[in-house]
Amino acid sequence: MSPPHLMTLADLTVPQLKRVLAHSHYQKQLALPWLAPQPKFIGTAPRLRMPSQSLFNKSIALLFAKRSTRTRLSAETAAVLLGGKALFLGRDDIQLGVNESPRDTARVIGGMCQGIFARVGDHSEIEELAKYSPVPVLNALSSLWHPTQILADLLTLHEHAHLFSEGSPPPPSADSPRSKKPANLPTLRPLTITWLGDSTNVLHDMLVTYPRLGHKIRVATPPQTAYQCPTPVWDRVKELGCEQHISWSSDPKEAVHGADVVVTDTWISMGQEAEKVQRLKDFEGYQVTEELCREGGANPNWKFLHCLPRKPDEVDDEVFYGPRSLVFPESDNRKWTILALFDLLFGKWDLSAPSSSKSSL
Repeated sequence: MSPPHLMTLADLTVPQLKRVLAHSHYQKQLALPWLAPQPKFIGTAPRLRMPSQSLFNKSIALLFAKRSTRTRLSAETAAVLLGGKALFLGRDDIQLGVNESPRDTARVIGGMCQGIFARVGDHSEIEELAKYSPVPVLNALSSLWHPTQILADLLTLHEHAHLFSEGSPPPPSADSPRSKKPANLPTLRPLTITWLGDSTNVLHDMLVTYPRLGHKIRVATPPQTAYQCPTPVWDRVKELGCEQHISWSSDPKEAVHGADVVVTDTWISMGQEAEKVQRLKDFEGYQVTEELCREGGANPNWKFLHCLPRKPDEVDDEVFYGPRSLVFPESDNRKWTILALFDLLFGKWDLSAPSSSKSSL
């Protein structure tokens, strides 16, 4: 049996996407009570159900060629909750790229670990790992794609669906140690989601995912060629029929018109520091502010997302730390969506769509 791999959310069908999201929400509700302060007396403790233990006695290799905060923390803590262990392998820790090829490295790691979570530079690097690995490989970030980030964004939007539907009550808190049967993932109405920034790996997984789930995307990027969508990504967008639900311009005010959610990312990624002065000039007028969204005609109750780390040039403090911001719930949900993928991909080798809603849990 060939191991399943996940390079981008374009690799998943809509039922598979929904399964991963439902599984993330369900496992989160099981796990949070275990992480809460426990009652002093055993006799008063609620009856808790364990999250999946599919990684019991298993090890996951975190093969990271780039720095990471949220992705690394999510992976290491998720593996613990699933009964396993994550081994962080930075660029200076192993022989990859120095005395050993990706092919040999994939085989060696796959002979000792039960999964590889790889954060690489060029996308071709993770494709080569997956080609030769005897165990599943999950993309933690590459030059083209960032699937785990968009899953976290989607889970966050679903959990805050009441903010987008007038009169809808908020769902019951999932972090209560005395919560009863886990609730279903809240239904999210179709949204208009605006992206302000260049065409990054975060946007790329948005482009192949949101339209298939009924949402519209409005993108604003500076007009220079360097900021536009790469051909391999746009080919996947068209292959999935998503392009008809995406509008593209160079005017931030035009892009935020009718937006329910405004999203941006860092304008200066790792390795682009030398381009900082020019990039800041090119992105003049793109900073997410109340003024920009008001003048552009965003929906009055619009919300804000950012994958972090954030710089003030991209979004001002009023928005970032204000009531519109969902960035920290979004950050928290990196853990739960990665946990779900670790369980399904590494623990069970099963990303198939469920035959019923119950089987997805």
